[in-house]
Amino acid sequence: MLAMAEPDEEKRTFRLGWSMYRRAHQAVAARYKKASRATKRALVRQRPSRKDAGGPKTISVAPKDAGLTEAQWTLIEPLLPSRRGRIGRPLNDHREVLGGILWVARTGCSWREMPEEYGDFTTAYKRWRLWKERGLWRRI
Repeated sequence: MLAMAEPDEEKRTFRLGWSMYRRAHQAVAARYKKASRATKRALVRQRPSRKDAGGPKTISVAPKDAGLTEAQWTLIEPLLPSRRGRIGRPLNDHREVLGGILWVARTGCSWREMPEEYGDFTTAYKRWRLWKERGLWRRI
């Protein structure tokens, strides 16, 4: 309505063009939104109900059971980087940190939930990431 009441011919043409563009754009956006909602509803219908869903199950692993046996440790120890020759603070015990990493892997818990007997969770996470980047996990 404002476009038709505009006295200037150039402004009127611009406003009419803009109005038509805007309506067309809104129509396309409405169609996409409707299609997106329909897709989401279809996906929700395909999911099993919460009662039937097997889903991820938490596994309770006692901290003492997550560590390595002596036989496992003797196989893995030579593959780990040396703790000697480092400048600065010495590294935490590899066996303790590896036990924490294995506990997190076996339970599926977050790093923050790692028991304190394995040391600080940030140390374990940083060591896990470093060993992953260096390809150590493939060798282990």
